[in-house]
Amino acid sequence: MVNGMSERVTLASVADEAGVSLSTISKVLNGRADVSPDTRDRVERLLHERGYVRRGTGRAEAHAELIELVFHELDPIWSMALIGGVEAVAKEHGLSVVLTVNGSRHEPDPDWIDGVIRRRPVGVVLVFSELALEYRERLQARAIPFVIVDPAGDPSPEVPSVGSANWSGGLAATRHLIELGHRRIAAITGPDDMMCSHARLDGYRSAMTSAGLPIDPDWVRWGDFHLDGGRDRARELLALPEAQRPTAIFAGSDLQALGVMDAARAAGLAVPAELSIVGYDDIPFTRWVTPPLTTVHQPLRRMGEEAARLAIRLNREPAASTPRMDLATSLVVRESTAPPPVE
Repeated sequence: MVNGMSERVTLASVADEAGVSLSTISKVLNGRADVSPDTRDRVERLLHERGYVRRGTGRAEAHAELIELVFHELDPIWSMALIGGVEAVAKEHGLSVVLTVNGSRHEPDPDWIDGVIRRRPVGVVLVFSELALEYRERLQARAIPFVIVDPAGDPSPEVPSVGSANWSGGLAATRHLIELGHRRIAAITGPDDMMCSHARLDGYRSAMTSAGLPIDPDWVRWGDFHLDGGRDRARELLALPEAQRPTAIFAGSDLQALGVMDAARAAGLAVPAELSIVGYDDIPFTRWVTPPLTTVHQPLRRMGEEAARLAIRLNREPAASTPRMDLATSLVVRESTAPPPVE
């Protein structure tokens, strides 16, 4: 029953209002490609306005035994932790994982939504900053729950999500450098259009301000979370006049921190004797680089686990309010940080 009416009556009334057959309504509901975009949009709008949610007599009938995990890109190191977390929880529940790579870092491409409707998974875990309202409505109309596992952004309040404490991570990284005695501390954050870049940078600024330290505008650089971006921005910082050059750099990702290490070697600077470096993420090989990297641990595997658990739970029982979870970050001190050189 939906809004007190049977599914058949609801779909028949939508078909009548849309001027299409029941078979066309069925094609739209099942993500079939042989429906014109205008007809699909009209039917989708009417289904949403009528509050239609597809019901099944049981999970086996309504959904395939799958969790769909969607990335915009696959980093061979960073992504594996999230994949491992989702796979572990899927296995506990007798489910398989479908891995999809699609879209930009902000949201999947339009062709993705038709495919996921055809696959009809138990739930969808998306590694994006956002999901368009149109996509949300189409998934909700088919009772396909979705969760954004979000190390990179700040989803809308009505979107179920699992994230981490980015501001606290930036604060802890910078405080560590201040406690070692550094005063000229630079930050290389991520892209300007990603909320986590701003949150980590705000943590850096809060630590500097609380310690009464000035922030030279030249010490703040926008990166891309990749090795080349870290190396290029570090070269700019290390080319500053000696009295202005930072003695420590907080990099907004471990890959950027490795780029900073490369730039320091090229400039003839010893790490950490002449330049201290802190990364972010705590990806596995950071403990094996030379020197081992001090970094902020972001619980990527657990983020994947919690997102998968939430998607499965929402499949079984929709939540009364939008569930959101931010997991704690923690500083991992290794050998890439030390007191600044005596001047």
